[in-house]
Amino acid sequence: MRTRWIVALVMGLLLTGCSSDNSASGGRITLHFQSLAWQQESVAANKELVKEWNAAHPDVRVEYVQGSWDSVHDQLLTSFEGGEAPDIIHDASDDLADFGYGGYLADLRELLPDRLKSDIPQHSWETATFGGGVYGVPFLQEPRVLIANAKWLKGSGVRIPTPQKPWTWEEFRTIAKQLSGNGTYGVAWPLKEPVSATLNLSLSAGGQLFHRGADGKVTVRFGAADAVVPETVHEEVNTDRSASSATLGMGGSDTLPGFFGGKYAMVPLGFSYRQQIVQQAPKGFDWQVLPAPAGADGLTQGVSPQTLSIAEDSPHKKEAAEFIDFLLRPKNMVRLALGDWMLPTGTEALKDPALHTTKDDWATGTALAAHLRSAPAQSVRGYPEWKDKIATPAFQEYYSGAIDLDELRQRLVKDGNLVLARYQR
Repeated sequence: MRTRWIVALVMGLLLTGCSSDNSASGGRITLHFQSLAWQQESVAANKELVKEWNAAHPDVRVEYVQGSWDSVHDQLLTSFEGGEAPDIIHDASDDLADFGYGGYLADLRELLPDRLKSDIPQHSWETATFGGGVYGVPFLQEPRVLIANAKWLKGSGVRIPTPQKPWTWEEFRTIAKQLSGNGTYGVAWPLKEPVSATLNLSLSAGGQLFHRGADGKVTVRFGAADAVVPETVHEEVNTDRSASSATLGMGGSDTLPGFFGGKYAMVPLGFSYRQQIVQQAPKGFDWQVLPAPAGADGLTQGVSPQTLSIAEDSPHKKEAAEFIDFLLRPKNMVRLALGDWMLPTGTEALKDPALHTTKDDWATGTALAAHLRSAPAQSVRGYPEWKDKIATPAFQEYYSGAIDLDELRQRLVKDGNLVLARYQR
């Protein structure tokens, strides 16, 4: 009896193990979709779309899993190494390089339908392309803009910039100085995380910083174009006194009370901050969105879009790709964009009238979509270490006035290339 019981138990366990792959037993497939949506509207939009998919696809059920932007990199690394990664992964393109090169993510080139591949522009696909493979679908993007106190600007008589006729970086510096005085500042730069903001805005001036050679290796070079944005911030803080030094260590949200209180005329922020402003601004506060300043390359700026990827270990890649295609149909992409107060990457979604309204200045942001390009560091292996150990402290010290431009250049280039070299042996 004991022997028969043990044999029965072992057979039961074997059958249970086989049935974990639902498709093998003819049962329902279950896909796990880890979303990083956090704003109430965005979470609701994602969950509604999952519900709609499940209603229409009884044989392929998607389970919504809530993730967090604060811990996603380490959490994914642990789940990849433990063989427990979700099938469909929401992340940002600047977090994908090491996962893509490391073999944790599926190459999507043969999995995605032509409709989706042709709807998203090539310059957006470049943000998720590493070593020839495509490891994420870029679907939401966010330009950096100037959020301005509209009453203050109108009262000053300065020229109000538009996407068709933006300020130059020189003009921006002059106007910030004009708007300052009596304990108030023309601009607040929230640069607690200074690197991505600096590099992405520097594309407008032609700055690249990272240069890939014929051998495929990347080196750092800091030229005149790379210095335009850092010098503007440095001079506004330390020479013109048109930017508050107190905000250099702040995140974007930290500057909003001072902005609402009339301490700063303008704050450079991501486009999605409009939601916080709508929710938190005092009644009657008049604000508007202005394009970021333009340089030699116009309004061009770098972005790291939000992405959807498929785990390489997923046994249901085909079904996962079909869910991504559903999630990113033009009308669904618009729903996700409105929920996150961001811009879709899809050309059809960008035509939606809801993204061209003057209310909450959607039209201003949408006019910038064509100028968004892959962030300079997108495919650079070793970038996280370079950013944390070299670039962040160097930019922070430069912006505060503790070091000069030559010292900044030396640290970014000399020390930075030593870090990158270790990843490219």
